[in-house]
Amino acid sequence: MIVLNLDVMLAKRKMSLGELSEKVGITLANLSILKNNKAKAIRFSTLDAICRALDCEAGDIIEYRKD
Repeated sequence: MIVLNLDVMLAKRKMSLGELSEKVGITLANLSILKNNKAKAIRFSTLDAICRALDCEAGDIIEYRKD
């Protein structure tokens, strides 16, 4: 199972979801879906923008866990 650790990175960077939304240009609703692991997919451009805003690697956000 693929898990998004967006909430962990936001906490590490002391950034709110609203701040990230403004920096990345993605709606709060869509970021909330990512944060709560409800997303079925993520675009590379979205992942790139999030990584840029949080100054992190894609692997810091995306994790594979065995079921």
